[in-house]
Amino acid sequence: MQLIQLLGLVSAERFPRSTFNLEGMKGVRLFYATNLMFLLTFTVLSLGNSMYAQGTSDNSSDVNKDRKDLRQDRRDIRKDQRDINADKTDLSKDRGDARKDRRDINKDQRDIARDRKERHADLRKGDTVDARKEQRDINRDKRDINKDRRDLHADNRDVRHDQKDLAKDRKDRNQDRKDIRKDKKDIRHDKKGK
Repeated sequence: MQLIQLLGLVSAERFPRSTFNLEGMKGVRLFYATNLMFLLTFTVLSLGNSMYAQGTSDNSSDVNKDRKDLRQDRRDIRKDQRDINADKTDLSKDRGDARKDRRDINKDQRDIARDRKERHADLRKGDTVDARKEQRDINRDKRDINKDRRDLHADNRDVRHDQKDLAKDRKDRNQDRKDIRKDKKDIRHDKKGK
């Protein structure tokens, strides 16, 4: 204060000697320094907190959401693959059943043709007892053929149903693969955006 007055920067009349002394200025300076330190600390912490909130609220939540979607799509692909394998197994089993029914139908038709020949031979000989026996065999083979045709129809229906399921599961798997590619792209984009 005296230095300011000596250099003539401020007129001495403005600062009476009784109001300012060295002891009073130390207290004021300490008060301002302490408060300035708290104010600076609070400002730095507030800015750091707001920067952290901006960094985690928008981009990282998108990344986390995309990673969650990625995990879910991978689970879906594994489930779809299990479904595809089960449908392939069912399809193979149903096709095998249809082949077996076709073989049975062909065998029964051959049996009917053979039994008819034998029946005609028995009727030419006049042996009606053997002819009736052959007719019973023919009727039994016809019932077997009808049963095998119903089974074949059911197996063909199952084959068509399994083929539709297989196509649907493959389509779901391909869609999940597209979703995985999209999620990976979003994760890369969100990481670059940070």
